[in-house]
Amino acid sequence: MNAAGYLLATGEAGAIALECGDERLNYDELRIAVGRAATAWRARGLLQGERVLVFAPDGIAWAIAYLGAIWAGGVAVGLNSRLFERELSVVLSESEARFIWCNESSRVLLERLLAANPNPPQLVIDAQWSAGLQKFDPVTAADLPDDAPAIWIYTSGTTGLPKAVIHAQRTFIASADFARGIIGLTSKDRLYASSKMFFAYALGNSFMAGLRLGATVILDPEWPTAERVAEIAERYRPTALFSVPTLYLKMLQTNVAPRLVAAGVRHYVSAGETLPPAVRQGWQDATGVAPVSGYGASELVVLVFYCGDDSMRLKPAPRLEYVTRDGAEDGAPQRLWLQHPSVALGYWRRPEAERDSFSDGRFSPGDLFRQCDDGYLEFCGRDDDMLKISGQWVSILQVEQALLAASAGCVESLAAVGFDNAEGLISIALFAVAAKGQETQARKCIEVGIEALPKLKRPRLVKWVTELPLTATGKLQRRKLKQMHLEGAA
Repeated sequence: MNAAGYLLATGEAGAIALECGDERLNYDELRIAVGRAATAWRARGLLQGERVLVFAPDGIAWAIAYLGAIWAGGVAVGLNSRLFERELSVVLSESEARFIWCNESSRVLLERLLAANPNPPQLVIDAQWSAGLQKFDPVTAADLPDDAPAIWIYTSGTTGLPKAVIHAQRTFIASADFARGIIGLTSKDRLYASSKMFFAYALGNSFMAGLRLGATVILDPEWPTAERVAEIAERYRPTALFSVPTLYLKMLQTNVAPRLVAAGVRHYVSAGETLPPAVRQGWQDATGVAPVSGYGASELVVLVFYCGDDSMRLKPAPRLEYVTRDGAEDGAPQRLWLQHPSVALGYWRRPEAERDSFSDGRFSPGDLFRQCDDGYLEFCGRDDDMLKISGQWVSILQVEQALLAASAGCVESLAAVGFDNAEGLISIALFAVAAKGQETQARKCIEVGIEALPKLKRPRLVKWVTELPLTATGKLQRRKLKQMHLEGAA
């Protein structure tokens, strides 16, 4: 099969496939453009399995270059266009890519970094590339084995340096399952993800799913803010929004939510982190529709668990099978083995991490889950998100959610970490960011919220900060919080 060919096989000829800025392409135009891009990649010498780094803001040219590389038999690697130089240098070196495609604004930076690389990828600039595509005839999509590599996705780096996740052609088989089966989207819908396409959540659940459905996918080169989401919704009228908890909270705080309803958004999906019940209820109150909260990973691309009600318990998405890993004590949160068509092949040159996370076609996230009496699952975070205090397991995610609910909107964000206190026992430290102009009220609300918690769940230290450390995809970097606590204690 060919993953790009599979995605583009269903869209009706005249239906709009992509919109960005003043540009739009229907499915026939997109298929022709991707076929020409594949010819152009082959003309440059791209061979089957060779990597093409795509380093630019989202847009229609990005989509054509990305899909064209897959269509030609290469491996597309979408990169964060705001990568720090150190991280970008590592990617340029370790990926052994044949090409890096970028826009003019990145040219000077890349030329400097490539000059220091003994085996650099060839630089391809969008302006010349796009202008020359018309001279190529579309080529037939390369027919490859189901397990041949199609894309790489770099992890967000919440637990260390980002890893390159290798995904097969078959990854795309289940690309529309969640959107169609859980959200109820069809070819008539218009999908918009506030996150960028280098992020697996946006790539798999909006871009890939939308194309496979034959729907319209809306792309935006600008970085997301609450106001920007509202502007995109009012201009392009999406029917489905894929966003993250932090942004849903900011849209509530800035009263953006009613504008989305007025613009015609009917479906809301949240992923990337756990959606706090208080934010879910706030969104329900503001729009009449609660977001569906999903769970996925870079190693899965698509969302494989979801919660669509007040219970916050996770249910499996279509095609997912899972079992618990051995060795956990009774009642303790456990890791899982997940089996699904979208499970990655493994990591690029990370043998130890691969042995821990992949086995016999299954993937085991580093996150922990607890089996509920009704057969569903409770998400408990990663190993270090569960603390054993006074002999009982305490989820710091639940502590965070309770305190966020108690903050009455005067806290912009908060996060907790465990630490060893002076007596050598585990305690909880809370880091919080007050909403602008509400610092005094925020402190009072958090104090009241902490007193309302059971004693073993109460943070023993509260630190007010101006921002929390986040990855480029908006995920909390809890290990940096721990480092901040240790530096403050020292």
